[in-house]
Amino acid sequence: MELRASNVSKLRDGYFDVLILGGGINGAVSAASLAAKGVKVALVDKGDFAGLTSSNSSNLAWGGIKYLENHEYFLVDKLCRSRNHLMRSYPSTVREIRFLTTIQKGFRFPAFLVYLGTIVYWVFGRFVTRAPKYLSAAGLSKREGVINTSKAAGGFEYSDCYLYDNDARFVFNFIRSSLNYGCIAANYVESMGSERKGGLWRTRLKDNLSGETFTVRSRVLINACGPYVDTHNQLTGQHTEHRHLFSKGVHLIVDRVSDTQRILTFFASDGRLFFVIPMGPKTCIGTTDTQEASPEVEMTAADRQFVLDNVNALLNLERPLTVDDVIAERCGVRPLALKGQDGVADWVKLSRKHAIDISHKDQHLSIFGGKLTDCLNVGDEVSDVVARLGVAVPYPEKCWYGEPSNSVKEEFMHQAKLMGLDEMTDPSSSEPLTQRLWRRYGRSAIEMLEMIREDPSCAELLIENAEYLRCEIEHAARREMISKLDDFLRRRSKISLVVRREEIIKAPGLKEACEILFGDEAEAKLQEYIEETAAETVGRRGSEV
Repeated sequence: MELRASNVSKLRDGYFDVLILGGGINGAVSAASLAAKGVKVALVDKGDFAGLTSSNSSNLAWGGIKYLENHEYFLVDKLCRSRNHLMRSYPSTVREIRFLTTIQKGFRFPAFLVYLGTIVYWVFGRFVTRAPKYLSAAGLSKREGVINTSKAAGGFEYSDCYLYDNDARFVFNFIRSSLNYGCIAANYVESMGSERKGGLWRTRLKDNLSGETFTVRSRVLINACGPYVDTHNQLTGQHTEHRHLFSKGVHLIVDRVSDTQRILTFFASDGRLFFVIPMGPKTCIGTTDTQEASPEVEMTAADRQFVLDNVNALLNLERPLTVDDVIAERCGVRPLALKGQDGVADWVKLSRKHAIDISHKDQHLSIFGGKLTDCLNVGDEVSDVVARLGVAVPYPEKCWYGEPSNSVKEEFMHQAKLMGLDEMTDPSSSEPLTQRLWRRYGRSAIEMLEMIREDPSCAELLIENAEYLRCEIEHAARREMISKLDDFLRRRSKISLVVRREEIIKAPGLKEACEILFGDEAEAKLQEYIEETAAETVGRRGSEV
């Protein structure tokens, strides 16, 4: 926790060119872009980085095929280009995957017509992915026996992309990149409001771990608070062109229902998209799409049952899935950008496109909407806007994203091969260690090789089935600003998404992991996690009554 303490000290009564509020995807890419280009920038989040929407997605980086139905062709074109750019920039993380889609009899469009839409989509995608293929009901069953084709009119297979690791890890890597370029970022630091005086923003911050309050000055203030953008704008008196509507999405994670590496796609009983997504050794199923008045949402018994009823109806399983099969849950809101402050929108047709509202007079930015696929565009746009506001951007052409060069990767792979790293891979792991370490850490993975050479026990798993080595936990303790155990188990990693809470708590290595992460505070942090997650478990069981 030394990194966080150091950064909070640097924030205290400090001055920055830009202060960013919010460490979700919009805030993270803004910080990475600005810091790399030489701007003096700070970022705070009232909770952990990627703590809300950015850690509750479907883990997809797709071109928005569903927007074709609403004839949003320009948006689909833009998202396809963004998806392709992500694939090129992060080939280890953003990967092509086949979507196997079943169209039921009586659906609002004939199966072959929907298939023709995938051809259009493939054209928008510049033929970068594999071509779509139409399938009969028998063809679907042959490709994936777990699909219930009794009511299928037909279907098709097409390609899009997904995040091999979890969404929160992808977001945090932008935070880590911004830190490498000099950004002062801290989690669990909340804005209590901002006011503009003498050409500067004065933002009152509260350290939510210590209770300390202090003020930070900045020329520009960026509101990237995700679903709370409107709330913070009320604190600062900002009037914007856009506002947010909220759609709740939930996912359940269960043991793997299929051994194939495909995303199974259906239209649920309410007519909306429904996915069965591979997640390492597990399967993620969902999602829902229900309008909410507030970003404060939770999984309800009805949400849970909706997902279970649909997956049981759409798949041929050995036995129906029940609540007892649920390993973990994901629940969050999608902030949907709506232009205008009055009137009622057809929220179902609202897309996830982003909007940046700018007050030139106050030097204030509000970022609405957005999704993982379009994140690089957001980072570039924010840097351009900040430059137009008069802030010096010393290195405007600096590329701030992407995996390290092939020469760095080749050096890592060569060193790993010489030491036999892949032979150290635990049998429970879903991939070789070389692939996993490179994807997660890039250049920093070379440091882990040195740690393993010095102490081979650094290549051991501390938590069974968790796919995290001792050296990764030591790295996280130094460089990933772990303030609570859940930060590591849920967001820097996906351990709590693929291992049951009871197994995590009983794991012999959990206490050692806490000692590595928190030192003298290890026992207190472990008890904090046990108490907080116990309350969540009680809530889940209580909703079934």
